Amino acid sequence: MAPSAGHLRPGRYLAFFALIVVALYALVFFTGDGKPTPKLGIDLQGGTRVTLTARTPDGGQPSRDQLNQARQIIETRVNGIGVGGTNVVLDGSNVVITVPGEQGDEAKNLGRTAKLGFRQVITSVPNAPAAPQQGKPAAPGQPGSSTAPSSSPAKPGGGGAAGAPAQQPPGSTPSAPPSSSAAGTGGQTPVEQARKLRQNPDLTSADQAKAQAAQQAALSALVCAPNEPDPLEGNDLPNQPLVACGDKDTTKYVLGPEFLPGTEISDANSGYDQTKGQWMVDLNFKAGGSKTWGDFTSSHVGKQAAFVLDTDVVSAPTIQGAILGGQTQITGQFNQSDAKNLADILKYGSLPLSFDSSDATTVSATLGLASLQAGLIAGAIGLFVVFVYCLFYYRLLGILTIWSLAMSGLLVYATLVLLGRWIGYTLDLAGVAGLIIAIGITADSFVIYFERIKDEIREGRTFRSAVPRGWTRARRTILASDAVSFLAAAILYLIAVGDVQGFAFTLGMSTVLDLVVVYLVTHPLVAIVSTSKSTFLSNTRNLGLGSVQRLSAQRKATRRAAGRTNPKEA
Repeated sequence: MAPSAGHLRPGRYLAFFALIVVALYALVFFTGDGKPTPKLGIDLQGGTRVTLTARTPDGGQPSRDQLNQARQIIETRVNGIGVGGTNVVLDGSNVVITVPGEQGDEAKNLGRTAKLGFRQVITSVPNAPAAPQQGKPAAPGQPGSSTAPSSSPAKPGGGGAAGAPAQQPPGSTPSAPPSSSAAGTGGQTPVEQARKLRQNPDLTSADQAKAQAAQQAALSALVCAPNEPDPLEGNDLPNQPLVACGDKDTTKYVLGPEFLPGTEISDANSGYDQTKGQWMVDLNFKAGGSKTWGDFTSSHVGKQAAFVLDTDVVSAPTIQGAILGGQTQITGQFNQSDAKNLADILKYGSLPLSFDSSDATTVSATLGLASLQAGLIAGAIGLFVVFVYCLFYYRLLGILTIWSLAMSGLLVYATLVLLGRWIGYTLDLAGVAGLIIAIGITADSFVIYFERIKDEIREGRTFRSAVPRGWTRARRTILASDAVSFLAAAILYLIAVGDVQGFAFTLGMSTVLDLVVVYLVTHPLVAIVSTSKSTFLSNTRNLGLGSVQRLSAQRKATRRAAGRTNPKEA
């Protein structure tokens, strides 16, 4: 037997719902930036679209596996630096990054190869001044950067700075670098040409004359300028020597083979060194890397170790003692953004390919806003039609439907704001479409409930007794219907990408919140009306149940009449 409406204690349900709403909006207004607006996607607020074109050492086509791995690493970097609403998709051999709002500058750094390695400095020479040229951006922290371990045994001195004095091959004199065409192409790609000249094993040959000749040729040909493109960026060979630029492009280095790869870094974080008054990046090595670094610094006291990021010497400190424990600190002329970008790039791994930023465009939100306006108008028309239908068909129960939909809207809006703040969820046009469709799902739950109440009244029960019985039967159907809708949304979210995921997410979220509203608002309100002593509220005509009650009375009369005539016929 179904419980009576009086056992429901509807006031407690409504109070609990009110507590939920108050808690959500307290979080909306008193956490984060306190702005009660959800984050919008690029189609609604505009933003930046960056296209990265992959390049390989042989100039060939990159493999699909490499592109997918690069896309995944870039997505990880996006999540790590908190750029919300960013889309990372493959377009042929290109990786397209779409960033909403004013975060385009951060997106441009996401495609950095971030191939970090540690090499011994064989020698270094001052670089002749060169006019700035357009090309690749300078590495984060490269200008005036220096490196020091957290235990401070290493003295910052990359290049000819405050560390070890700059060295120069005997008999060599600094000279202006010739054009890159002087090397001769011979049908080789730029990467192959650069490797032949700047990664020649003779650079560290035991034959001093051969080493000096190779170093002189490589150092003279290397162009170090603020925006000079480097074909070896991300494509250098770790097991070969390397000639590279560093120290604000004022120094050229001859480096030995890589003795410790950046993959041995377990964590990287940026922070502000209060004692030195500068931003820095803290590196923590894995167990194997920590041992290698400790062994190297122990056996190379008084020599320089270069931190090489994508063929740029970020820092080259002089080692003044063994650095044990695996903790090393990169310091230099970083600002906060430079330090954070460098730490995040190192933290989330290097890309398997090198990329050139072939296009960076600003996307206008005008078209998206027009589409949003059209979508909102369509949603408003849909809501109006639902309201008119409910008022015409259910009357006072229709008012309860409108109120329940308004409460559902309050929950959905607060949830969108908080999800944008906590997990970076952004609302786009597809998400708006999911919300509009969810209106139908929510209204459908009310229709199921009210029609169950009608069924009970047709069977001869009063409105008061029909409410709890109708709810007992309706909630099973509502749960089954919402479960199917949520399952469909979840599967669509898992197998889809991009905008379709936004549609599935809002649809699934609204379906869950529909259950909250039906259980904590709609049913308690109907129960209050059913137990009300007001003649206006208890009048079935005002509830849209008059015709159903008349039908029930006719059936009762028919049964009574049949009961009186049957004995005579017998």
